[in-house]
Amino acid sequence: MAKWQYKKTKQSNWKMPVIVIVATLLTFMFIVPTIIVIPFKGDNATQASIEKQAEEATAAAPVTLDSPFDVNVLRSETDEVEKVPLEDYVVHVVASEMPADFELEALKAQALAARTYITQYLTQGQQGKLEGGADVTDTVQHQVYKNEDELRQVWGSDYHWKIEKITEAVAATQGKIITYSNQPITPAFFSTSNGYTENSEDYWEGELPYLRTVESPWDEEISPKFFDQKIFTKPELEKKLGVTISSQINDFQLTRTESKRVETVKIGDNTFSGRDIREKLGLPSNDFTITKKDDHYVFTTKGYGHGVGMSQYGANGMAKEGKTYEEIIEYYYQGVQVSTLEKATPKLLVKK
Repeated sequence: MAKWQYKKTKQSNWKMPVIVIVATLLTFMFIVPTIIVIPFKGDNATQASIEKQAEEATAAAPVTLDSPFDVNVLRSETDEVEKVPLEDYVVHVVASEMPADFELEALKAQALAARTYITQYLTQGQQGKLEGGADVTDTVQHQVYKNEDELRQVWGSDYHWKIEKITEAVAATQGKIITYSNQPITPAFFSTSNGYTENSEDYWEGELPYLRTVESPWDEEISPKFFDQKIFTKPELEKKLGVTISSQINDFQLTRTESKRVETVKIGDNTFSGRDIREKLGLPSNDFTITKKDDHYVFTTKGYGHGVGMSQYGANGMAKEGKTYEEIIEYYYQGVQVSTLEKATPKLLVKK
């Protein structure tokens, strides 16, 4: 009897550790993972909630534009006058004048120029001077303006992000204009420089102290409009220019301005300005060279536009380098300040 009890006790002694080990393993296999998983489920839910709250908190608030007066725009297609709040007018001018995929700071600079233009124009007493009491047209005679329906047609499915981006740029500058000696400037702008901007008196009559030539090295690298060529036959040139051209390329004698654009072209006894040649031949720029190949004359141009004031592609290049819209404005318009409508044009606000 004692011997049997001894064996039983011995068997019990080795079975107990095994049972404990198995129970421990089962605990780790089934209970511990449950304990581990539950807190992480809670953490995930909490994390999702936090992320959702963060998204809601950081979501851009609806942009509100406060316009102190309206602009009456004569629509060239319908001859109707569209009454547009100032800041909405600026949004649609920027949308019509500068690519929406430009950097935000470049779009802000363009918004400032657009607002300054209409402000300066109206302070000259031009309100209601056009047909139907309009202030301005929707063409390059003043500033290009397209309304919502027209922009939707142009942009298609890209309309929403483009108009939102431009509205953001306008909202960031609303109420601000560019001044020189406390007066709104003539904020000339154009697409692409030839590497420099032009002095105002070298393209238009009259010298403006803030429209001085400055280097614009960004354009050549980023603008698809930097180079162009147009080819004319001798009869075509003679007809367009109203001259007789000899068979010698030396018949064309060119002088250039400080910005390396053509100042004058002498053809025989006839002298033209570089601007005249550009307009008569439909050239993108008045920085051109002339080469003769067989019976054809090749005009190779640099830049796009008149070259005075702010280069749009140059502004975008500066923005890509981290420059602010104020820095862009103060670079292309020398000696100016960024001011407010209330400070610079109080009479215009009262009149409206």
